[in-house]
Amino acid sequence: MDLGALVLASASAQAAALARGEVRAQALLEAQLERLHAVDAVVRAVVYLDEGAARAVARAADAELSAGVVRGPLHGVSVSVKDWIDVAGMPCSGGESAFRARRPGRDATAVARLRAAGAIVLGKTNPGEHSEAFGATFNPHDPTRTPTGSSSGEAALVAAGGSALGLGSDSGGSLRQPAHACGLCALRPTSGRVPLTGHFPVITPLLDPRTVIGPLARTVADLELALRVLQGPDASDPSALPLELGDSAGVDVSSLRVAWWLGQPDCVATPDTERTVRSAVGWARAAGATLVEDRPDGLEAVYPLTRTYWSLPESASAQTWQPTAQSPLTALDLQRFRFEWDRFRAGLTRFFGGYDAVLTPVAERPAVAHGEDAGSLAPALTFSLGGQPAVVVPCGRSDDGLPIGVQVVAPVGREDVALALARVLERAGGGWWLPPGVAAAPGPHLTFNADSDARRPDAKARGRRA
Repeated sequence: MDLGALVLASASAQAAALARGEVRAQALLEAQLERLHAVDAVVRAVVYLDEGAARAVARAADAELSAGVVRGPLHGVSVSVKDWIDVAGMPCSGGESAFRARRPGRDATAVARLRAAGAIVLGKTNPGEHSEAFGATFNPHDPTRTPTGSSSGEAALVAAGGSALGLGSDSGGSLRQPAHACGLCALRPTSGRVPLTGHFPVITPLLDPRTVIGPLARTVADLELALRVLQGPDASDPSALPLELGDSAGVDVSSLRVAWWLGQPDCVATPDTERTVRSAVGWARAAGATLVEDRPDGLEAVYPLTRTYWSLPESASAQTWQPTAQSPLTALDLQRFRFEWDRFRAGLTRFFGGYDAVLTPVAERPAVAHGEDAGSLAPALTFSLGGQPAVVVPCGRSDDGLPIGVQVVAPVGREDVALALARVLERAGGGWWLPPGVAAAPGPHLTFNADSDARRPDAKARGRRA
């Protein structure tokens, strides 16, 4: 078997090859590590790598497969994790030098569920396009460009083939914007679908109703596979709900009524972005869906609400209130903010009463050069405020060859609808393609360790909120 080709295949295809006995987990892991080292010499996404532990898990996976034991749908498949999510024994700094010595003793619930499904956790990735602790990460399509957003390391590594599947988080768009910039698929689940236990910085349902944990992958099918592994209640997280999860295969796309829009207040899409969204509209229409150009009222509130949210302090501890900053808001200001946010969410809910799904840009422009303003991500922010599930799928390219994604959103709890429509767009648009900047990926065999000085902080913190 061509292991070099297999590591570029989907996580689902890798798992199937392992289950059929066509390849051993140890051989696949070695091919994956070779690929990771080569591409990371270009994208600089990995901040901690534990090859020894990964090899031990791969040996155990082979022993289980030989005995006819398959742990789950990711048995023997390598995954990576954003350095905002705890992995037992690995550093989790949140991208800040002050926390580089932090080593959690237990996995985040989402990581534990990946392991229970048989996944091999390779290591941690840079939480930001230019984190304070680890410096810059580079876009695999063009290293002069940024991956954009706090799941930058995950998106760059998975898009380049350095990992089969990534685990990241999204508050305002930090799964979706990096996926869009790197030509990858991503899923922001319904708020409450996936437990947040073990996220760092600490996330609680009342202090932060926006942030979610979700997957990045090279195919929409892998997003759905990962979601089934990750979702469900957790005794440590009161925000994790027992939501029923439908099967996207059971969704009749031809029966869907889909709203779409190109621009909204504070967001003027580039011509390339507009062209890509219009193509997606055409593909959805060709699949039999009813497309209506329409958008909800009140979108001018997206950035004001978001800026107020960004101004609120976090807690440095999950057990005691340790604010990271002082709030400029009075109690009356805070209650007004909650009221206006609730009013906005109600408006979105009413809008989805008339539609099964929505198609929008992810952000107003493709990946930008390092140091440039990445532009508005108002369409992504809209559904962070509303809590709806959103899938990003690559659907086009800019005139200079950069990927452009489209956002597919469904009502709360209907990931199956968003995934079904995203599959249609993926088939029509071709989906993920191997970034030309890392196709051959020559480079030295490098090992990055969070305890070493292989990455020296060379930038000021740009904020921890996604």
